[in-house]
Amino acid sequence: MGTADEGSRMTSTILVATDGSEGAVAAERFGTDLTKRLKARLLGISVIEARIAHGMQEDGLGITPPPTEPVASYLKNRADAVCRRLAERARGAGIEHTTEVVHGIADDRIVEKGQQAEIIVVGRDGVHAQYRTGLIGSTVDGVIRKTSKSSLVVPMGAQLAGPILLAFDGSPGSRIGARHAVQIATRLGEPIHVFIDSKDKGRAIARFDEVRGLVGTLPVPVREISSTLGRPDVKIVDSAREVKASLIVMGAYGRNRITEYFLGSNSTAVVRTSPVAVLLAR
Repeated sequence: MGTADEGSRMTSTILVATDGSEGAVAAERFGTDLTKRLKARLLGISVIEARIAHGMQEDGLGITPPPTEPVASYLKNRADAVCRRLAERARGAGIEHTTEVVHGIADDRIVEKGQQAEIIVVGRDGVHAQYRTGLIGSTVDGVIRKTSKSSLVVPMGAQLAGPILLAFDGSPGSRIGARHAVQIATRLGEPIHVFIDSKDKGRAIARFDEVRGLVGTLPVPVREISSTLGRPDVKIVDSAREVKASLIVMGAYGRNRITEYFLGSNSTAVVRTSPVAVLLAR
């Protein structure tokens, strides 16, 4: 059974991944603020996508490709500048930090570096945000599917100032999420709103009882929300809006884990549509 004290010791290192875009600025800001509130250490990473320069050499049309050196130099200078910006933000917040520029496939390198952290923070809307439709970016999608760590996806405009909405379904991830919610809510001095979706009243009561055991005795209020009608992902996002939450916390995988490999899953749908940051707990 978890307690507030156990939750407060959970997170010692947070990885913030950034590509320098407007959407990444939101992740930098949110990730730095969270790191400061949790008194953790910040790791920063910016990935130089090897496939950008290499793709110019794989034309197949008999056209002489342009020289890659200027492109490679630009990408390196840009990544260095991005890391300097993040380091300056962390330094200004008084946070212990290190930043690094690496080469490779962005989601793979972020996942690899994320093994050194408890939470990976990424911006939902990257450098190609203006071209996407209803799907989240490919890098973000790759990170949240491949990592074994909790991942925090930050949309543009999100700020860490407001209650925490914990979506709890009794899965292992949602139990970890409960401990994350305890830690963050305690540090912020904000209430936790526990959302449970169940068509079975008895099951809903049992899950609320389980959450009460997981959160233990907290210095902040814990409020309960239940619902039986409609799509769970829509109700989670609507509830977050209603309570003016700054963060949704939920398990990365629901009780029916196999459905999470498809974009129609609850966790991915919430990430895709939420106006506030979403922490997918593992």
